[in-house]
Amino acid sequence: MTRNATVEVPDLTGKLAVVTGGSDGVGLGLAERLAAAGAEVVLPVRNAEKGRLAADRILAAVPGGRVSLRRLDLASLQSVADLAGELNAEGRPIHLLVNNAGIMNPPYRQTTTDGFELQWGTNHLGHFALTLRLLPLLRAGAARVTTQSSIAAASNAINWNDVNFEMSYSVGKAYSQSKIANLMFGLELHRRSVTADWGITSNVSHPGVTATNLLAAQPHMGRSKDTLSVRLIRFTARRGFLTQTVDQGLLPALHAATSPAAEGGKFYGPSGFRHLSGPPAEQDVYAPARDVADAARLWELSERLTGVRVPPGTSASPHPAR
Repeated sequence: MTRNATVEVPDLTGKLAVVTGGSDGVGLGLAERLAAAGAEVVLPVRNAEKGRLAADRILAAVPGGRVSLRRLDLASLQSVADLAGELNAEGRPIHLLVNNAGIMNPPYRQTTTDGFELQWGTNHLGHFALTLRLLPLLRAGAARVTTQSSIAAASNAINWNDVNFEMSYSVGKAYSQSKIANLMFGLELHRRSVTADWGITSNVSHPGVTATNLLAAQPHMGRSKDTLSVRLIRFTARRGFLTQTVDQGLLPALHAATSPAAEGGKFYGPSGFRHLSGPPAEQDVYAPARDVADAARLWELSERLTGVRVPPGTSASPHPAR
């Protein structure tokens, strides 16, 4: 049963963890579990007040825990660059990066500061740019990078001819595209790390159907009240019917990010019916994200769109690939 499932987190004392989306939901639960295991947790947040409340909650649950807040708006490439510049200037190796933040189904087509469709730009391009800009610190920490995808990645495809959905907009297809991209990127990052001997382990997780606030009221993007979907998910999660609570839904990401048994280049999610809920386990990569050539194409497209590339000298390896 999912309600009884758990993940034993190893001692993370001395480790630095960065968790995006850590002011709410799965990200907050993950940050609390990492802090409880001894990690120092950095929470990059868009909303400073929510971030402060999240940090207070973590410190109340983990007396003596180490948590700091940073400013990050994934819908702004300048904000991504600012955060990465700040962390790189401090020079502290990062041991865990959890690319967890996301938005879902805005009520109408919206764009990021840089003009990208909001879900594509926030969920994928923002995390792509952040990860590449942090690559020197991730290499220094021999980091594990876990990127959060979704069961929405099981359907639809990358809309190669119109990635910003300017010609014909479907909010659901745009969300699927962003989550397919998350899955492709996490797996491609591991392939490139192995090839170039970066020392980074990258994998991907998804939370099944979890009662988070992704579909709740989001006034900053024009949704004034909770959707019917999120109300239904909360109702069924309380009863353990094919959906799960946040504490249960965070387990695949926690397993992927911390377990010695979790491997790079793998995909982890709930093990129950249709991967909607259940204890975490490895699962097959969804069909839309399996093509390695498409993953390389996505990487190159993301580089062009964000203007962010692997730092000079990083791609060349002094050692043979493992």
